[in-house]
Amino acid sequence: MIAPFCLEKNTTIFVGQISMIMRRYIPVLLTLLLFSCSNDPDTYTLDGTASGFDDGTQVFVYEVVDANQPVIVDTIQIENGTFTAEYPKTDVVAIRYLSVQNPQGTVVFIPENENLKATLYKDSMFASSVSGGKENLALSDLNRKLRMFQNRKRDVGQRFRQARQEQDQMLASELQKENISLNQQEAIAKKQYIKENTNTLFALMLTSEMLSKRELTATEANEVVESLSPKMAETQMAKKITSALASLSKGEVGSKAPDFTAPDPNGNMLSLKETLGKYTLVDFWASWCKPCRMENPNVVRVYNKYHDKGLNIISVSLDRANQKDRWLKAIADDQMDWYHVSNLQFWQDPIAKDYNVRSIPATFLLDENGTIIAKNLRGAQLETQMAALLGP
Repeated sequence: MIAPFCLEKNTTIFVGQISMIMRRYIPVLLTLLLFSCSNDPDTYTLDGTASGFDDGTQVFVYEVVDANQPVIVDTIQIENGTFTAEYPKTDVVAIRYLSVQNPQGTVVFIPENENLKATLYKDSMFASSVSGGKENLALSDLNRKLRMFQNRKRDVGQRFRQARQEQDQMLASELQKENISLNQQEAIAKKQYIKENTNTLFALMLTSEMLSKRELTATEANEVVESLSPKMAETQMAKKITSALASLSKGEVGSKAPDFTAPDPNGNMLSLKETLGKYTLVDFWASWCKPCRMENPNVVRVYNKYHDKGLNIISVSLDRANQKDRWLKAIADDQMDWYHVSNLQFWQDPIAKDYNVRSIPATFLLDENGTIIAKNLRGAQLETQMAALLGP
C-alpha cells in the first residue's frame, strides 16, 4: 500500500529555462526523416510536397540553436503543391522545424547537412514528416514508438472512463495498472533513444525534459552528460542540465545535508549544526498535512525509544505565515518533544527548497557528520533503520 503524502500545489522540477519550442514539441515529436544525396559539397536542399495547400501558402523555417529561442531563418512559398530551398552546410548544433499558419502545425527536423525531403498534409500536420539523415531516421523510429504508446494510452483512457461510469472498480484498477506499464515502456523507449544518440541536441533536450518529469533519475542524466563529446559538452543545453543536476543532488543520499538556520517556536534562531546528534532526523511536515499528523505518533515512539542512544530530531514546518498558533498547538498535541523550526513560508520555505522537498512528510536521516544516509523513512522502516544503527 502506498503511503499518503501532501504535494506542493503546481509542483514543477526546475531543470533550466528550456525554450518554448523545446517544452512544447519534444513530448509530441511531430517529425521524422529518411535520406538522399547532395551534389553540392557546400549546400543541402530541402524539397517538399504539400498536399491540399493553396498556391502561395507560406512555409516558415524556424531554427533553435542550442538552448536559445527559435528564430525564423527562411520563408518558402508553396507553388503547384511543391516547395524547395537550399541552405549552406554548417557545424552549428541546431534543430529546425517547418511551420504553416493554416492549419497551424509544426514538423521538426535536424539539419544534418544532407538533402532533405518534406511531406506536408494540410488535413494532418501530425502525419507530416521530413526525411534525410541518420539522426532523423532515429527520430522517426522513436516517433513511431511514441505514437503507438499514445494511441494505446488513449484507448486505455477511454476504457477506464467507461469502467468508472459502469462502476466496474476491478476493471478500472486493471486499466490503471496497464496505463502505468505503458508509461514505463514509453520511458524505456526514450532512454534507449538517448543512449544510442547521446551526442545530439535532441537527445539533450529529451534528457532535460525527462529529468524535469522525473522519468530520468539524476544518476541516469549524469551518465548522459559524462558521455558527451567535448563539442556537445560545451553547449548551453548540456551546461543547463549539469547545473540542474547540481541542484538536484542536494538532499540525495550520500550528499552533505544543506545547513540551515531558522526561528524556533520562541523566535530564537536555531541551526541544524546545533541539533546534530549521533544520528539526526530532519523531518519536514506541517500542521495542515494529514499524512504528517498520522505519521507523528510513529516518529514520537521511535524518538522516545532511541533518543537516549543518540537519535535527535529537528522538524521543519511548512505552515503558513498566519498559522504559527496552529503550528505550536500541533507540536503540543502530537507530543513532539524535540527541536522545531519554521519560516512559516508554506511551500516557499527556503529549507524545503534546499532539500528539494516537493511533498510531505519528508525525512532525511543524517549521520554525526551531517551526511544523508537515508531518506523518507516512514512507519516500520524508520524503527528498523534505527534498530540497525543503534541496536534494538
